Amino acid sequence: MKNTKLVLLGTGTPNACPDHSGPASAVIVNNKAYLIDFGPGVVRQASRAYFKGIDALRPDRLDIAFCTHLHTDHTTGLPDLIYTPWVLEREKPLKLYGPAGLSDMAHHIEKAYSADLDMRLNGDEPANPTGYKTEVTELQPGREDYGIIYEDENVRVNAFTVKHGRLQSLAYRFMTDEGIIVISGDTAPVPIMIEKAMNADILLHECQYEQGLSARTPQWQIYHRNVHTMSTDLAHIAIKARPALVVTYHRIYHMNILDNTIDLNKEMEIRNEKILQEIRSAGYDGPVINGQDLDVF
Repeated sequence: MKNTKLVLLGTGTPNACPDHSGPASAVIVNNKAYLIDFGPGVVRQASRAYFKGIDALRPDRLDIAFCTHLHTDHTTGLPDLIYTPWVLEREKPLKLYGPAGLSDMAHHIEKAYSADLDMRLNGDEPANPTGYKTEVTELQPGREDYGIIYEDENVRVNAFTVKHGRLQSLAYRFMTDEGIIVISGDTAPVPIMIEKAMNADILLHECQYEQGLSARTPQWQIYHRNVHTMSTDLAHIAIKARPALVVTYHRIYHMNILDNTIDLNKEMEIRNEKILQEIRSAGYDGPVINGQDLDVF
């Protein structure tokens, strides 16, 4: 896909891992960026990608994003995404698409930063009067498949419902002239994922280390099995959908990320390899890799 790319800006979880920013991805089509989620560090990660040669991720060019759900690890970068590009002279309002409640979130963020806005709009510091605004399209709960929710000359975006506890949660299917990219967000296994990922070029899907879960308390095991996807479950999805490439992200290792007495990177590498082994042992023999921050596909 010459003119279509997937850039992983953050592959982490709620854990404050030093080398994995909060969940955020970008589909790049014809040098235009479409963000999916905005976890902690999203704009800095976009800047890092820009300085690695991804021109579409220059911060002042970030003006559209799709939210999978309103958990904090996927949304605490929203003030950054609204205001930092504006301070850097973005003139377009930020277009946002996502679940019910996203409009309230954006509105309350604007109220929280009212003093800053007043200084920039009415004080001596020059700022344009449009780039801080948001234009939010909410997808109300109750539908499994929302059809095409966004379309322009580069891309068509299909949103569909996945399963992540009590929260309304969405996944997205990006279709370009060159191919299809499906992004799961956080979800337990759902049949519609197989349908939407069928023969996709890339399936970016959350994943957790199944063997590691056995060390958790019974209640945590119940929770994780109900709201996330085991490595073996992802294998079963991939066997049926047969995407050209499976990329894991938002990997849950079931280990203490906050223990600075261990070699964290080494321990995560061990678990990354075991996740791939679990996927293979469940019968999936297609291409699969563990995505890392700033990977480009």
